[in-house]
Amino acid sequence: MSFSTRVKEELSRHIGSGRHCKIAEIAAIINMCGKIKQDANGDISIKVQTENAAVARKYFTIIKKTFNINVEVLIRRNSYLKKNRVYIMYLTNNIMARKVLKATKLIDINEDQVVIFHRIHPLVVQSVCCKRAYIRGAFLASGSMSDPEKTYHLEFVNLHKKHSQELMELINSFEMDAKIVERKKYFVVYLKEGTQIVDLLNIMEGHIALMELENLRILKEMRNNVNRIVNCETANLNKTVSASVRQIEDIEYIEATIGLSSIPDPLEDMAKLRLIYRDATLKELGTMLDPPVGKSGVNHRLRKISEIAEKLRDN
Repeated sequence: MSFSTRVKEELSRHIGSGRHCKIAEIAAIINMCGKIKQDANGDISIKVQTENAAVARKYFTIIKKTFNINVEVLIRRNSYLKKNRVYIMYLTNNIMARKVLKATKLIDINEDQVVIFHRIHPLVVQSVCCKRAYIRGAFLASGSMSDPEKTYHLEFVNLHKKHSQELMELINSFEMDAKIVERKKYFVVYLKEGTQIVDLLNIMEGHIALMELENLRILKEMRNNVNRIVNCETANLNKTVSASVRQIEDIEYIEATIGLSSIPDPLEDMAKLRLIYRDATLKELGTMLDPPVGKSGVNHRLRKISEIAEKLRDN
């Protein structure tokens, strides 16, 4: 089971205590994966389609609890994917459908003229708890998350541009930084920062998923820190080895051309030590001298030896 599916399983079990919160969540589900139809007689019906059993169960439950309505459920096998089931829920009773849509503010009726909307009505998300419920319903209906082991990405996919913009604004009202992008015929509201995705899980009240994501983030951060330390130490070791090889080449060149006895005594002592202890660090070389010399002093002497070797090569 993917992380995204586990999040939806948890959110599907969360039933808001207030009727207004349930209405907000129903509005989100209809907006994201539902269709409102009006036939030639003016009768209205609602169809909600999803491949996620948890979403179907949640929609069926909150419709029943809020309006005391039983929706018809049809299960089909997805012929394209060969295995996934598609859950299609119908509310064909004109009176009940109008009742649901009036409560969710998805229709306006003026002199028997019905206007259907895809919108987030301010009255539906008037309180903070209703905003949370709407975002939760939207994610259940048409949201997804990438595996946090690989990358941080959470998105909501919708057909309607205006509704997607309103959803982005609703999410950003919680001090988020959601953005919107057009992908083929869809509009995608997304978050890409781990901390913001954690905050959004908290807003949707997916606390178990939140803790799991936080644990993954901590482990990921620890692995990254360890890798950085190892890479840094490896780079330092390579640098030390390269410097040692270059120093030995310079010393051997001086010895082969003018001899080590021809350079000042402090430099000769330093050169002989470096030839004997080829893998020693500058600090270790400094302690072997008599009297001992600090790391900067050793570095200074080796640099002088390199300058002598360079002059000899130039000549």
